[in-house]
Amino acid sequence: MTSVTATNAAASSAARSSSSASNSTSAKATDYETFLKLLTTQMTNQDPTSPMDSADYAVQLATFSQVEQQTKTNDLLEGLATQLGLMGMSEYAGWVGMEARSESPAYFDGMNSVTISPNPVKGSTETVLVVTDSAGNEVSRGSIPVSTDSIQWDGTDSSGNLLPPGLYSFELESYNSGTLLSTDPVETYNRIIEAQGSADGAVLVLEGGTTIQTGAISALREET
Repeated sequence: MTSVTATNAAASSAARSSSSASNSTSAKATDYETFLKLLTTQMTNQDPTSPMDSADYAVQLATFSQVEQQTKTNDLLEGLATQLGLMGMSEYAGWVGMEARSESPAYFDGMNSVTISPNPVKGSTETVLVVTDSAGNEVSRGSIPVSTDSIQWDGTDSSGNLLPPGLYSFELESYNSGTLLSTDPVETYNRIIEAQGSADGAVLVLEGGTTIQTGAISALREET
């Protein structure tokens, strides 16, 4: 399944790159033809008693040539970036099916608990876990141990009612003797369902649809 996903994504990206390159080439050809037509018209309609200096024509041609060359260079760099992205995607395709730890929202399927990894600030005497849904509404708030040990969130609200499937975000409020020290995002584990290549490098798609850069992952583990 992993190799099929990576291959399909690579084929799709290659097709898009090919189409883009074709459109870009056509556009540049049209621009060049337009420039020549304008230059010819300018020469035809110039004042015969005060013709444009040939050096000015040379400057225009040289300027257009420089712009055209820069455009070709940019297209080449973009193509190279895309190819590097595809190569990176192949490298990370082996991560598909594993669970990644990051500050991304976690997907709750309505049954299985979500593993979260709190990180209280130094000097905390109390920590409160705050959970919000995809709309930003607070659905749960409660004290948890002042520890960096991973814990399981069972998908219930503050009243103990089971929440519907969806994406949920977590924050940790760290207190010292009742004084709020800091509010920080909490890392969660999410299953990786796809690796994609892009001009910005390889990206990973998590269960629930969240897309993250590979550098945003702080840990990997086998699916539990």
